Amino acid sequence: MIERATNLFALWTVLGVALAWFVPELFLWVVDGSFRPFGQSLVSVMLGVIMLGMGLTLSVKDFRRVLKLPRAVAAGVALQFTVMPLAGIALAALFGLDTGLAVGLILVACCPGGTASNVVAYLARANVALSVTMTMASTLVAIVATPLLTGWLAGVFVEIDRWSLFRNMVAIVLVPVIAGVILNRLLPRTTRQIAKVSPLVSVIVVVLIVGAIIANSKDLIETHFGVLLLAVFLLHVTGFGLGYAITRLLGFGVTEQRTIAIEVGMQNSGLGSTLASSPSFGAQFATPLQAALAPVPSAISAVYHVVIGSFLAAIWRRRPGAREKG
Repeated sequence: MIERATNLFALWTVLGVALAWFVPELFLWVVDGSFRPFGQSLVSVMLGVIMLGMGLTLSVKDFRRVLKLPRAVAAGVALQFTVMPLAGIALAALFGLDTGLAVGLILVACCPGGTASNVVAYLARANVALSVTMTMASTLVAIVATPLLTGWLAGVFVEIDRWSLFRNMVAIVLVPVIAGVILNRLLPRTTRQIAKVSPLVSVIVVVLIVGAIIANSKDLIETHFGVLLLAVFLLHVTGFGLGYAITRLLGFGVTEQRTIAIEVGMQNSGLGSTLASSPSFGAQFATPLQAALAPVPSAISAVYHVVIGSFLAAIWRRRPGAREKG
């Protein structure tokens, strides 16, 4: 029952966004500052819960798996942090996006793959083990890569405090993941039980975060509706398309092509939303309006990548992969 509900994450995302659009009051409590657990923003704590859940599912064996799949993992991570960031800056310039939207688009493009990609890989009959390994690897690499790439590319529009972004990545991503891995090591039985529900909890939390940003930014989205939707859509189409095409040229098997395409095309939009919503990130902009626009591309991204990923999964599921190349 839990697994079936988790696999419908695309449906929950679309329904959550639609509900946030028409009944924004149901989601605004997530971002209005009324709840500040541990003195931190609720969005940051919620994303930390997702990262903790990810850590709970990891063990030393998962880290060793990187050594068993070095070529595929390296190719996937390299494409993740080249194809998407370059596509982000190119589309921001092509469409002449406002500063806040441009920086927000580049930020989400520089984020690692999202855990939702693992579900899509399963539905697409891709290599789930490779998908999980790539998500883990890109998430760890992102602790350094996301601040550096965002600072370099988005620096065209506004000066980015890379050190502040790095500190946020450590607090929101690294610490919860390591805590989850340690708990898994020390309390394996307990964490196995928690891991059964953590994917569904992650889906719910992502829907709440994305829905809250949509609800809070409804007027801004309406103002920039056409160009914003097109730019974010093309970002993900580029990721899926080049992820598949390049791995095919590199001689990977069909299953690996699908897996890497999914990983490259699907970003951790929840992370992008959280980073862009942080006070320290917003303080970098010249006006409050620009700061308010920054989280919007990540929220739109969350809808697009699950819809496109689910569409591809439905197609690929009906077309079994060819015999793997040696």
